[in-house]
Amino acid sequence: MTITDTGTGTVSWNPEALAEIVSNDGGRPVLFTNARVMTMDPLIGTMTGADLLFVGPLIVGVGPSLVTAAQDDDAIVVDCAGMTIVPAVVDTVALAGGRGRRSECVATLTPGNTTDFLVVPDELAADVPSAVTTLISRPERVRALVAAGRPVLWAGTDAPGRVTAPETGVPAVPDLTGSPRLGVWIDRKDFLHQELTADGRYDETRGGRPHAYRGRFWIDGDRIDYLDDLGFWAYGEFKGDELHHAGYVMKQS
Repeated sequence: MTITDTGTGTVSWNPEALAEIVSNDGGRPVLFTNARVMTMDPLIGTMTGADLLFVGPLIVGVGPSLVTAAQDDDAIVVDCAGMTIVPAVVDTVALAGGRGRRSECVATLTPGNTTDFLVVPDELAADVPSAVTTLISRPERVRALVAAGRPVLWAGTDAPGRVTAPETGVPAVPDLTGSPRLGVWIDRKDFLHQELTADGRYDETRGGRPHAYRGRFWIDGDRIDYLDDLGFWAYGEFKGDELHHAGYVMKQS
């Protein structure tokens, strides 16, 4: 099946639906219909002639006959006849039996999970690994790759307005002057003191030992990443007035 008109460069697989999804502000439901859906959920399994319904970044329904409510809900409908939908992220730990509960199997097409999925022709999806391999080895055969409800690839090419991956390399440290998260953070046992300064540097005192670890840091939302002068990376998270890092819970002094 031809998915791109090489003469005009226009997409020929559900182009109207793509335009609607790209312009959608997240409020309208989107329904991928009439597909084989390999959910990888141990309860739901694989279904044929099924639908996948999502609103913004979350899957809200999966199974047959969801299309019957598409008009009522003003859903954007994508016809997936001859296509297979699989999770875009494969939970290999779950596949190997390393998850004890369904709720731990995060990379499944289960209502309530993140809208990350891949659409490929049936003949390229004997199983989930085969479908994912298509994305790596034959991306031009991919009909859609959707991440958190937004198209990344469509008909084998970049979707309009797709998110751009971060550039490789260590980023520059922004001017943090005035940030409320600067200062000294101390854990509950008074063992770890971590100072964050406006020049993007941190300095840790551990058990009274000064300069135990020092390096650079970057704050992105509630996430903080550390690059120690010794060369290793570490991570922390701001939760309200607390900083959680490597098992420590700290508050500003």
